[in-house]
Amino acid sequence: MTQPASIVSKLPNVGTTIFTVMSALATEKGAVNLGQGFPDFNCDPALVDAVTKAMQDGLNQYPPMTGVPLLREAIAQKIQALHGHRYDPATEITVTAGATQGILTSILCAVHAGDEVIVIEPAYDCYVPAIELAGGIPVFVQMTVGADGYSVPWDQVAAAVTGKTRLIMVNTPHNPTGSILKQADIRALAEIVRGTDILILSDEVYEHMVYDGQQHESLSRHPELAQRTFINSSFGKTYHVTGWKVGFVAAPAALTAEFRKVHQFNVFTVNTPVQYGLAAYMQNPAPYLELPAFYQRKRDLFRDGLKNTRFKLLPSDGTYFQCVEYGAISDLSEAEFSTWLTTEIGVAAIPVSAFYNTPKESGIVRFCFAKKDETLRLALDRLAAL
Repeated sequence: MTQPASIVSKLPNVGTTIFTVMSALATEKGAVNLGQGFPDFNCDPALVDAVTKAMQDGLNQYPPMTGVPLLREAIAQKIQALHGHRYDPATEITVTAGATQGILTSILCAVHAGDEVIVIEPAYDCYVPAIELAGGIPVFVQMTVGADGYSVPWDQVAAAVTGKTRLIMVNTPHNPTGSILKQADIRALAEIVRGTDILILSDEVYEHMVYDGQQHESLSRHPELAQRTFINSSFGKTYHVTGWKVGFVAAPAALTAEFRKVHQFNVFTVNTPVQYGLAAYMQNPAPYLELPAFYQRKRDLFRDGLKNTRFKLLPSDGTYFQCVEYGAISDLSEAEFSTWLTTEIGVAAIPVSAFYNTPKESGIVRFCFAKKDETLRLALDRLAAL
């Protein structure tokens, strides 16, 4: 008999993501899916028209490896207008196949075998596998949670730094907690990296979803940090087109040069007509400038409805996520409660414990409010029983 082929896994601890599991359960049970973070409404038809026009105009062959120049210039202009930092579109901005590819490529180009990477938990699920694929060692620091929501214990981050620390990963606005970094956080981070060779990866895919008049503290706003940071963002989140998988990475020229070495052999480039369509659509800044008000209204509608339940609402200063404590309702684990909520109440949520390398039970689940108003109202009607 022939011996079957075998392979040693590079990611032995990775299984099916919690988002896939809960979305499948929601479909099976006919539940309102407030678990996975995607809109259930359409994007602006003008954006579809812009992409369609690019296709019809014959813009369907390979674009430059770094991205369509018109789009890179539009990105540079946006960052300069919003944050006062000018990235050179030729040498400092790269269009990516979504933020996930941008994050993976940032890590692969910067992290060598044995390097340590500080990961602040709860953390989005693509971070640790990317670090492990690069041969790096994730070092975990857990956010604290109290009456004012989640916050980063910067003293613990500082204590986690060693001579092997290569990269610190930050995420603002933060998925899954809905928290944002503020100026005090920026000062604390700057103090930690000052005088070191530590790089930063800043995941800013929810950059245009910051509420109540607060400011998005992009690390591009802060020259001391910008000079050592890969800024990752996503058009999918900004323009309600998560399935298009287009994002960008902005970084100083020296970092971008190394980023592009990996990028060209990772995806090489990103689909052409969507890039041209985005470049044309970005000439009008209104869609992203109006996004905070658009999502704040949905957030407030959802929060107002939840006040009639026994959930305890945590702050949601950014993103399109709302975290809630459910201790007054159940003593089930977060995963068990999410399954029960989906199966018995008909509303899917995500356990926050899934965002930890070693699951941590805090009695908190996450809802997504990037949904039609009627979807949110249907979910609230079902949750009213709680």
